[in-house]
Amino acid sequence: MKLPVITWTVCVLGLIGLFAWLGTGLVPVAPKTEQGKALIGGDFALIDANGTTRTARDFRGQYMLVYFGFTHCPDICPTSLLLIENAMNSLGPKAEKLTPIFITLDPERDTPEIVGTYVKNFGDRWVGLSGSAEQIRAVADAYKVYYSKAEEKDSALGYVIDHSGFMYLMGPDGAYITHFPHSIAQQTLTEGLNAAIK
Repeated sequence: MKLPVITWTVCVLGLIGLFAWLGTGLVPVAPKTEQGKALIGGDFALIDANGTTRTARDFRGQYMLVYFGFTHCPDICPTSLLLIENAMNSLGPKAEKLTPIFITLDPERDTPEIVGTYVKNFGDRWVGLSGSAEQIRAVADAYKVYYSKAEEKDSALGYVIDHSGFMYLMGPDGAYITHFPHSIAQQTLTEGLNAAIK
């Protein structure tokens, strides 16, 4: 028994379409189940206010909340550090598991001593770090931090540092967990930290 002409037409067109589809490589594959880790963070070697070299390994067993900025920053940096300090004050006992770290992006002006004095304005638990221009570039690149020097001829400062403003939460193993924008509300930051810290 002959099949209707319409059926043969559909079959031929279907085969042509299948071969064309296979030829373009559009063959369905099983979805990937492995997820890559965010390439943010890593070890660093920077100097604290006491002249001691500090590395990320020194903070193993502690969560780190890392913020990059500069001590001559007129608004965003001090506001962000105060925000972090207030959020930590709201964490209760979990705050003992978290070390806030400020890393300067302006090593030309921000010596380790200056950075150490600066962060103590926000609380005694802060760690301020500086280093050479090369060391700062290396840690900024590791954390995917944007920054650049911007001249301000009419300013007494001479220049400012344009930079991204994220707070990076790193786990006790040093691995990246998440980040928060500097514009986040204090309650939202507190809730985010509380949920992440075990």
